[in-house]
Amino acid sequence: MSVWKKCAASVLFCLLAMPASAQNILLVGDSISAAFGLEIEQGWVTLLEQRLAEEDHPHEVINASVSGDTTAGGLARLPALLEQVKPALVVIELGGNDGLRALPTANMQQNLSAMVALARNADADVILLGMRIPPNYGPRYSDAFEKVFIDVAGEHDVALVPFLLDGVGGVEGLMQGDGVHPTAAAQSILLDNAWPSIKQWLKQ
Repeated sequence: MSVWKKCAASVLFCLLAMPASAQNILLVGDSISAAFGLEIEQGWVTLLEQRLAEEDHPHEVINASVSGDTTAGGLARLPALLEQVKPALVVIELGGNDGLRALPTANMQQNLSAMVALARNADADVILLGMRIPPNYGPRYSDAFEKVFIDVAGEHDVALVPFLLDGVGGVEGLMQGDGVHPTAAAQSILLDNAWPSIKQWLKQ
């Protein structure tokens, strides 16, 4: 069984074992949120769960992140996830792999927009976690890539974290040897970057 299939099977098992709740937060992401290269307990999503518990929020976080996933993959997976989890909030952290593969930004925008619409139609709020790509892809593609998140958030009037890896990307000691995935030391920074938008949603 491939690594992707193992990850997908693990996510499905967890979902089937978990009752749906109006307090659920569904996180649909890729390796950044799947804690690639780390123990899952070290990842920023686990730290989010801990912070919610510490602040007495009753919300359960369902991490449906799959390493290597693209926006197309997330869109394909989302309907079943929404049906199973019935989340109050969907946090979307996808696009990085589209960018690393230099996939068309128009397709990426369509996929993310469709994901937001699906979540909204399922009565869930949405937070979009933005990404950026290395400068070696050229300013034209890099700018178009970054603009996708801004445009999708504006189109649907949803909260946007402009760059989840702000203060982490390219910083020595905070990125793994591949230069793509954050280290364990960076995970609390990722949480701090995402937390203001999540906290604002919690106040609603």
